[in-house]
Amino acid sequence: MRIVGVSVPDEKRVDIALSYIYGIGRSNVVEVLKKADIDPVKRAKTLTEDEVKRLTKVLDTYKIEGDLRADVAGDIRRLKEIGSYRGLRHTRGLPGRGQRTRSNARTKRGKRVTIGAIKKEVAAKMEAAQKAKGK
Repeated sequence: MRIVGVSVPDEKRVDIALSYIYGIGRSNVVEVLKKADIDPVKRAKTLTEDEVKRLTKVLDTYKIEGDLRADVAGDIRRLKEIGSYRGLRHTRGLPGRGQRTRSNARTKRGKRVTIGAIKKEVAAKMEAAQKAKGK
């Protein structure tokens, strides 16, 4: 079933299925279903045409999906342009809310890259190669 241009799972309860829409979370769902007068225990596939229309009418009042994504992207772009701390953190791909990055922040920084120690002989050869390249 598609609601507001998003495919929601048919087998899930309506309150869970609506949270698949970007911008509608678990707290918003309760409010949306109350305004649309729909029982949250119902499965998405059992919704009638009338209930789906009421639901889309209520969801039209919210900023969701493409509009919300564009706003968020615009906010981040503005932070980068004015050169704020949060904008710099976005640019560098690091967390912007004070989290530590020495040992954590793997989701932002990506997979670990191990840097091993090199032997003196290998380091000497690399240094010699750099000097030869510079001449």
